[in-house]
Amino acid sequence: MTDAPLLLLEDVHSYYGTSHVLQGVSLTLRSGTIALVGRNGMGKTTLVKTIMGIVPPTQGKICLRGGDITGLKPYQIAALHVGYVPQGRDLFPSLSVKEHLILAARPGNGEGWSIERVFELFPLLGERARESAASLSGGEQQMLAIGRALVTNPSLLIMDEPSEGLAPVVIDMLIRTLQSLVESGISILIVEQNLRTATSLAEDLCVMVAGCIVDKVKGERLLHDQKIREQYLGVTIRA
Repeated sequence: MTDAPLLLLEDVHSYYGTSHVLQGVSLTLRSGTIALVGRNGMGKTTLVKTIMGIVPPTQGKICLRGGDITGLKPYQIAALHVGYVPQGRDLFPSLSVKEHLILAARPGNGEGWSIERVFELFPLLGERARESAASLSGGEQQMLAIGRALVTNPSLLIMDEPSEGLAPVVIDMLIRTLQSLVESGISILIVEQNLRTATSLAEDLCVMVAGCIVDKVKGERLLHDQKIREQYLGVTIRA
C-alpha cells in the first residue's frame, strides 16, 4: 500500500496486569517527526513499548507501512527496520561500545548505517570504541543508544525520553543530530518531557492524558501559553 502511512495506530488498548493503561490510542505518522508529551504516568512509555511489541496490545490495530504488526514479537518488529532508543538506554555495562554496535547491526538498503558511519556521526564513540558502556558519560551513553538503533538501519526511530538527564549543551547536540536524521529520511516518534527538545523536532505535539491522546497542539502554542501548558502538562515540565 504505497499511500499507507508509515505508522498507524487504531483504538489501541494495553494493560499492565489489571491496570488499563492505554485506553483507545489512535495515531498516524506519515513521515517526519511526531512528539508525544504529557505528565508522568499518562501512558507514553507504555505506548512506545506497545508499538515495539514489548507490551502486547489487548485491543486495536498497529500497522507499519500498511502491514499489520499487532502482536508481533519485538525482534520481528525490529527486523522491519524499526529502531528503538528506550528510556534509561538499557546498555550492557560490560560490553564495549563497538560490541554494542556489532550485536545490533543489520544491513541497510544502499547507503545504510554502518558502525563506521556511526563513529563519523559521534567521533567520541569512535575514540572510546574499546571501552565499556559503564565507563561512558551520560551523553556518551545516549550517543551509543542512538548509534545502536541506527545500525539496525531504521526507517522509523522510536525514542523514549532521549534528553533525560543530559546537560543543556548535550541536549543541543542531540537536537542537531536528530534534525539531521530526519533530513536524511528517517522518521521519528519521540516521547519527550523537555518541551524545547520536542518543539525543536516536531511542529505538532500529541498530548497524552490518562492513556489517551486528547489533543494535537502546535509546539509554539504549548511553549508560550502557560495556561494550556499547566492544563496538559503540569508545572514540572521544563520549557
